Amino acid sequence: MAQTSNNNVLGLIAGQGRLPFIIAEGAKKAGKRVVCAALDGNASPELADVCDEFSYVPLAKMGRWIRFLKSGGAQETIMVGRVAKKRLQNASIPRLIAAYMPDWRTLRTYFWRLRGKTMQNDTLLSAIADELSSGGIILTDSTKYSKDQLADKGVMTKTQPSRTVGQDIEFGWEIVKKIGELDIGQSVAVKDKDVIAVEAIEGTARMISRAGRLCKKGKWTLLKAPRSSHDMRFDVPCVGPDTIRSLHEHAAAALVVEADNTFIIDKQETLALADKLKIAVIGH
Repeated sequence: MAQTSNNNVLGLIAGQGRLPFIIAEGAKKAGKRVVCAALDGNASPELADVCDEFSYVPLAKMGRWIRFLKSGGAQETIMVGRVAKKRLQNASIPRLIAAYMPDWRTLRTYFWRLRGKTMQNDTLLSAIADELSSGGIILTDSTKYSKDQLADKGVMTKTQPSRTVGQDIEFGWEIVKKIGELDIGQSVAVKDKDVIAVEAIEGTARMISRAGRLCKKGKWTLLKAPRSSHDMRFDVPCVGPDTIRSLHEHAAAALVVEADNTFIIDKQETLALADKLKIAVIGH
């Protein structure tokens, strides 16, 4: 039998990556009991070590997410972490149904809440949030318990951007915000006021690799930002040590992110690594 929701409990719907760990750790520091619905095939099993309750739930059975979270006393919930989007994007609807066997809530979200709408990220996630809300699970700002991990305004590293990089930032910022508005991606690569690469479905990591191949002389800048009307419940860009290593490997000079709206995963360690590898990190 489901417990009554508890203000001292935070629900966590977790996908891939380090971010669910940071959210859980931040909530625990705030005195919250963390109940984690881990998306099967995506969330790390080690996440169980930092949560009070942990269970894998099928990706396409939203009713199971709701029942598990409510059984742990959760109402306020944060949903973070990557999902294998490319695999889903490449599958037809009949194949998705056969592979994931969606429950009635998931089917209702697709055939009712999304009927006549585009399958853009923000539209899909808003529909999921609405369906969760109808079951008593309320998604909240994903940065609420981890504000210390957000990007600051200005240069965050000891490594300073060059004058040329400063010009590329001025040129590229309006462009990265525009592609966000169009829901194309969150990142662009710029060198000498030329756009080298634009992120699409492949994600930032592969886009960085592509930019490195296209700009052999290096010293290019990666700009990453959310769309202007992004929803803080599930649309917060992230960078971290892997981003910095990849930028260094592909000869980038700087990383620019939106201040107060970008997670820097393991912030102190990431900025220290950026200084070691001579990558300037700037909050715009």
